[in-house]
Amino acid sequence: MLASIIALGTAAGYASASTSQPSVEAAQQEQAPAAESTTSDVGNILTVAVAWKQTAAEYKALYHQAFNIARMQVDLALANQKPGDKPLAIITDLDDTVLLPVNYWGYLINNNMDFFDDAIWDKWIPQYKMVASPGALDFLNYCKEKGVEVYYVSNRDQGPRTYKYALTQLKRLKFPYADETHLTVNRDTSNKEPRQNEIAQTYNVISYLGDNLNDFRRVYYVKDVDERTKLMEQDKDLYGSKFILLPNPTDGHWVRAIFGESEPAATDENRAIWKKAATRSAWKQK
Repeated sequence: MLASIIALGTAAGYASASTSQPSVEAAQQEQAPAAESTTSDVGNILTVAVAWKQTAAEYKALYHQAFNIARMQVDLALANQKPGDKPLAIITDLDDTVLLPVNYWGYLINNNMDFFDDAIWDKWIPQYKMVASPGALDFLNYCKEKGVEVYYVSNRDQGPRTYKYALTQLKRLKFPYADETHLTVNRDTSNKEPRQNEIAQTYNVISYLGDNLNDFRRVYYVKDVDERTKLMEQDKDLYGSKFILLPNPTDGHWVRAIFGESEPAATDENRAIWKKAATRSAWKQK
């Protein structure tokens, strides 16, 4: 049964947030102050990806699917646990995994920006506009109910208050295990393996959750599209069990594999690179 579910696509699920929490839809409607435009509305290549994140039921369904599969893995691990075994844990990324920054992307589109903007991101994070991803709260609360620890490992850097911003956001959305023991935020590296390995020394890690292959293994951190795909294929049997992948069509290290960096500048040269990537396979009518 698990194999058939995995075959349907990238894993996902939907969490019902309390009425005091902002909904995905409500966050999408909030408008931010205007910023200087860098491109025109027409031909903004970011628009389709953001429209999908903002509106598609399929996008939310992928989160449902991921957390449903993750719950199955938790139940399986609990059923197989024996006296004397290590305690169980889940390790999860934050952004675009259990937290969604839909409001940020809407701001970029409203201001005709077609690339991730780090300066705006750093100003946006302290506004606490993240919302819980569909299914995240239900799944993580289920883990707590079953005695499975949840560790959050994220890469962010908004200066000295970076950690406070991340922890406060989790607390505001009432995530379980929102404390200094369970939250790690890397400011100076995107390599999560040292902290993940440290957790694995004490716990049997059931699954890793993330929207980026680098959330699972550092080996994926390469600057070549085909090499990255080849590495992923070598681990294909782990997806849907050890690795639970969430959808993210707007940013991540898949962008780095195209440009050589995760946050390329908004230039015409880079827009041409986007187009080239989008037409790697293209029918040529004779």
